Amino acid sequence: MLSRVYALMIKEFLALLKDKRSRVVVIVPPLVQLLVFGYAATFDLNQIPFAVYNEDPGAASRELVAGFTGSPNFRQVAELSADGEIAPLVDSRRALMVLHIGPRFSKELSAGRPGPVQVIVDGRNSNTAAILLGYVSTITASFDADWLSRSGAPAQAARLEIRAWFNPNLESRWFLVPGIVGLLTLLVTTLVTALSVAREREQGTFDQLLVTPFQPVEIILGKALPGFIIGFVEMTAIVLIATLWFHVPLRGGLGTLYAGLFVFLFSSLGVGLMISSLAVTQQQGLLGAFLFMVPSVMLSGFATPIANMPLWMQHLTLVNPMRYFLVIIRGVFLQGAPFHLLAGQLWPMAIIGLANMTAAGFLFRRRLY
Repeated sequence: MLSRVYALMIKEFLALLKDKRSRVVVIVPPLVQLLVFGYAATFDLNQIPFAVYNEDPGAASRELVAGFTGSPNFRQVAELSADGEIAPLVDSRRALMVLHIGPRFSKELSAGRPGPVQVIVDGRNSNTAAILLGYVSTITASFDADWLSRSGAPAQAARLEIRAWFNPNLESRWFLVPGIVGLLTLLVTTLVTALSVAREREQGTFDQLLVTPFQPVEIILGKALPGFIIGFVEMTAIVLIATLWFHVPLRGGLGTLYAGLFVFLFSSLGVGLMISSLAVTQQQGLLGAFLFMVPSVMLSGFATPIANMPLWMQHLTLVNPMRYFLVIIRGVFLQGAPFHLLAGQLWPMAIIGLANMTAAGFLFRRRLY
């Protein structure tokens, strides 16, 4: 049995490497998507265009404005002189924010009273507006602390010190890139297995399997193992790029990471084999793989928290293996979580993988006989 499975596995590798479309699917999309997501998919804002409407000639207002112009997150694009100039600037998206300082700002601060400052933000993109306001709060808090220390005014009764655990600089890349490792592993594994049988049918060699001594379980193993090996190799390369190129910290153990990968590949290979057993052409295999990929990614917590989804949709995510693998991979990368804390994510993936493989075997047997 092992020799027959090994021979079929070698045949699959040769067919995969000889087919130009299959080579492109395996090599090009993961590299392109890793670079695109790694650089483009970020919640951080840099060079935010803003305008200043400063009615106060005092030193305090100039110091506050300097806090924004000296920040790498902001870029001043205009100096306003009237209220009527604010709306056109924001409406045309030339500025995402307008900093309005009133005429008595410095005098109020010198008198020991709060100096109000108005911040007008373009709220058409609520996520961008929320992040922008967080940057504004950080700069104004720093200005307040410096002013209090220099003026000798009594310190605030309560002062909030914020520290982000596991990601001290709040770099969104640290959150997104580990998720991309799981996404690309699922993509490559599903595509390789989804195209395997479809390629046989398209080339007219599938019927030859009917007259060979191969049993259905041997054919499934021979079709699945190449995808398994390619998934391991691709994931190792992506992890190296994530840590060495994008400098995402890998704080946990590789044993825990690869244990999660092993079970995740087992669960995703079954999906690819089911698609492959149903597809007649490689085009159908590709469409079936992407039809599965989109909801799988959306329901995994890759970009939006599962807790924010409707309750019925949260229950739906329980059958998505990528949901559990993202917990493992982010726990290993950012938290350095040990194996026993992540073991609870392994058995649901194992059950899903067993169900997928059973269904794939049933469908494959029906197509063989």
